Amino acid sequence: MRLENVWLRYHRRGPWVLRGVDVRIGPGEVAVVLGRNGVGKSTLLQVAAGVLRPGRGRVSDRPGRVGWVPERFPADQPFTVARYLTGMARVAGLGRSAADDAVTAWTDRLGLARFRAVRLPELSKGTAQKVGLAQAILRPPGLLVLDEPWEGLDAATRELVPELIDEVLAADGAVLVSDHRGETVRLPGARRWTVADGALTEETPSADEAVAVVEVAVPASRVAGTVARLRADGHQILRVRPDAAPPARPAAPPIRPAGELAPERSGGTDAMVEPATGEAR
Repeated sequence: MRLENVWLRYHRRGPWVLRGVDVRIGPGEVAVVLGRNGVGKSTLLQVAAGVLRPGRGRVSDRPGRVGWVPERFPADQPFTVARYLTGMARVAGLGRSAADDAVTAWTDRLGLARFRAVRLPELSKGTAQKVGLAQAILRPPGLLVLDEPWEGLDAATRELVPELIDEVLAADGAVLVSDHRGETVRLPGARRWTVADGALTEETPSADEAVAVVEVAVPASRVAGTVARLRADGHQILRVRPDAAPPARPAAPPIRPAGELAPERSGGTDAMVEPATGEAR
C-alpha cells in the first residue's frame, strides 16, 4: 500500500493537517507512527485505513480487508457484545457459522466471554477497547491499523497485542500502529515514521547492536511493577511466565579451613590461589 502525495485538511480554508505525505508499506511489515499529540498521527492512520479521504493525492494498493481500531471505541451503540461482533463478522464476509465461531474464539481469547450478553454502553473503557480490537481481527486483515491500541487495556491484553500483530505479519499482512506509552519497544524490527508539521519522515535504522536475553524470576506480587520499570528503562519484555519456577541455585563452594589452598581452573591447567593474597602460584 502506498500513500502518494497525500494532503488533508478538515475545513476548506483550514490548515493542512497532512502535507505531501508519500510513503509505502508492504506485506509482512509493521510501522510505528510517532509524534506529539495533535500533529496528525490519527489523521494519517485514518487515511491509511480508508476512514478519511485525502483532499489531494491518493492511497493505492490498499488491501481488501482492513482492520481499524480507533483510539477510543464508539461504545454508544444499542447492541450486546455478541450481537455487535457477530454483525461485524458478517460485514467482514464470514458466513453465519464461521461468524459464530470467530466471535466465540476471540471473546474467549480476549477475556470477553462473560461480557457477551452485556450492552456496549455498559462496558468499561478497557473492556470496550477489547471489543474494538476483536472486531478488527474477526477475519484476518490484510492491513491492521491500530491507534493507541494499548490505551485502557489490562496487563494481560497489553501483553497479547504484540502477539496479535505478529500473527497478522506472519500471514503477510501489514500493520500500522501509533503509541505514546512506549509499548512499541516490544516490536523489534518495526519501521518508525515520525509526523511533525504535517510531514512524515522515516527514521534511518541504525546498525544492529548486540542483544542479550536475561531471564529474571520475581515474586508474583511484583510482576507488574517489575515489568513497568523494565519497560520504562527501554528494555523489551519478551514474555511473562507466571507459572515458571526459578532455576535452582548453584551449590555453594565448600568451605575450606583457613590457609588451605583451593584449586582454580585456568586455561585447562590447575592454578593454586592463596586465600589470603589472591596470588596464583
